[in-house]
Amino acid sequence: MFHDTIKTYNQQVIFPFLEEKNIELWVKREDLIHEFVSGNKFRKLKYNIIEAQEQGKKTLLTFGGAYSNHIVATAVAGKLSGFNTIGVIRGEELGNNLEKTLANNKTLNHSYKNGMNFEFVSRENYSKKHELEFIDLLKEKYGDFYLIPEGGTNELAIKGCEEILLTEDEKFDYICVAVGTGGTISGILKATEKHQKVLGFSALKGDFLKNDIEQLVPFYENWELITDYHFGGYAKYNSELISFLNQFKKETNILLDPIYTGKMMFGVLELIKKNKIKGGSKVLAIHTGGVQGIAGINKKLQKRGLDLIKV
Repeated sequence: MFHDTIKTYNQQVIFPFLEEKNIELWVKREDLIHEFVSGNKFRKLKYNIIEAQEQGKKTLLTFGGAYSNHIVATAVAGKLSGFNTIGVIRGEELGNNLEKTLANNKTLNHSYKNGMNFEFVSRENYSKKHELEFIDLLKEKYGDFYLIPEGGTNELAIKGCEEILLTEDEKFDYICVAVGTGGTISGILKATEKHQKVLGFSALKGDFLKNDIEQLVPFYENWELITDYHFGGYAKYNSELISFLNQFKKETNILLDPIYTGKMMFGVLELIKKNKIKGGSKVLAIHTGGVQGIAGINKKLQKRGLDLIKV
């Protein structure tokens, strides 16, 4: 699948207030590419997989948290492509009782079933993931490997994300996408036309992502980072967001996740209601996948006695 050109379709979302404002809202269903290697995870991994094959590597190594969509996507993509995979996971305590960890964590469980070996590290050591000394220690332990950064963002990932937009998407005035590391929005910016504006909805608290994106794509000005809809920061969510996800699913049959796409779509609809997106516009929101992580989030919601995300 990584050597194929995969095109996804756009699904229109119809609400009365959109019709009142004469706004067309469409969702690009990148989430339907694959159950686990979906959306921007597929796009980011595609050319990294090809590069690793061309280099003759046998093993992929990457980094992530215990509920990382990127971790499970790398594990599944590695198995599909014939690679061994290693996940360096934040939280050394998770390795104390692997059987218990796997029983309680669907993401790591599925990664493990797809052949991924885990290196559980302390948060202090995890913060050294960019340091050559730390990488060399991993090479001493695991041998030669192809390194994919946390979240998958690098130049090859950006190249893959350029393929999200198609020629028929030139009709849209706004392209909306969730932002985590900046790789996806960077690829999308490279594929946009001059008349299009890209709105990136930050899943993280703070404005630092703006600088990260500017470094990745320094010559593009047709974009804006929206920082008002992170719901408290990365992996934070509340009952208002969960209620929105469930209502959106009920009305559109599109499942969103509470980490990235749910926050983006909440923000898109709010901007339309507040007339921050011009009436008469055509808007395309990119569904970057990530819904496999909902099972783990529902476990947390259940423990807190809160409503679950309906899948």
